[in-house]
Amino acid sequence: MAAPRGIFRVDVLQNLLTDLYASPVAVDRVERLEPWAVARVRLQSTSALPRSVVVKWVPDGRRETLATPWRLRNELAALQFLSEDLGIDLAPRVVAADTAARFLVLEDLAPRVSLDRLLRRDGAAAHGDRLAAFARARGALSAATAGRAETYYARRAKLGPVDAAADQAGRLAPLRAGAIEHASSLGVPLDGRPAHELTSALDELAAPGPFLALSNGDAEANNILLHASGPAEARLIDFEFAGYTHALTDAVCLYVPGPAWLTVNDPTTTGLADQYRRALARGIPAAEDDRRYGDGLAAACVSWALVRLQRFALLDTRPPGGHSRLQLVATLEAAAHTAQSCRTLPHLTSWIRRIATVLRHRWPDADQDFADPARFPPYRSRRH
Repeated sequence: MAAPRGIFRVDVLQNLLTDLYASPVAVDRVERLEPWAVARVRLQSTSALPRSVVVKWVPDGRRETLATPWRLRNELAALQFLSEDLGIDLAPRVVAADTAARFLVLEDLAPRVSLDRLLRRDGAAAHGDRLAAFARARGALSAATAGRAETYYARRAKLGPVDAAADQAGRLAPLRAGAIEHASSLGVPLDGRPAHELTSALDELAAPGPFLALSNGDAEANNILLHASGPAEARLIDFEFAGYTHALTDAVCLYVPGPAWLTVNDPTTTGLADQYRRALARGIPAAEDDRRYGDGLAAACVSWALVRLQRFALLDTRPPGGHSRLQLVATLEAAAHTAQSCRTLPHLTSWIRRIATVLRHRWPDADQDFADPARFPPYRSRRH
């Protein structure tokens, strides 16, 4: 069959699956899952074949830029590590891979859909059980992979060079320096005790100790698939940025808005915090230590807030009325609230709150009450 332009070669896929199943395989149709380089591929039915698979590929014209090949190798290594080395069903199984042709063939997890889609459609109140499954899955991933970094990196190294130190530092870590410069330009320089506490927080993230665990690198609601009704049976997806880092970076999405959301809610009142922490502690007993847990969580939330603050210069040029400015203020204040609740980083928390206050004055359209549940319900989506 003819495939849509700009995707993987269907004939190469058919040959790969024919060799795998030792029987001729023909593609019935390809359904592109826009806007990603992902497609559901329907196979002509035989008793030996799945009815469909999912194919991810590196698009032509972007092979050395945004979608560089190492992302495909990360995903392959991480998914095989989880299913073959650890024997856990938290992510799709790899059916086949052709790294030369730069595509992966994955188990099709349909009829599961993304939590992001459910929240946008129905609101958070309709999916409390699926949000709980999300929190448990994030904790379970870290619990299952803690202490197994050597095994993962041995597998990953077979596919090409990998920088474990860069994984641990976090791919977005360099953005924090720009955020600090923006804060200074706003009249809120980082110095004295806040600077000392930030150094301590970053040291915590850089030396996770027992909290070193595998992350998919994008712990957001669009990267988990669940059934729209019935048992949750969550599966995590999108491991292109996988690597070992501080486990509590994967908890940030429960406390602080991610790129898609204006607000999230307080996970301690909804029970999501307990769901996550109990799942995490099954593999990382140190998560039961309130001080260690609080220090790591606060550090991770503050680090994320700084990553988002580096967008200030862009947002400052936008006209009033969009959600991006609102989201930045909400993010800063949510991170400060989390650190305060953990009873740590008091001076750094005050510094972050001062930045948020300055932005509220600078952007009157962003000077709003995010605690108003009618205007800002949990998981209200962001408009650009």
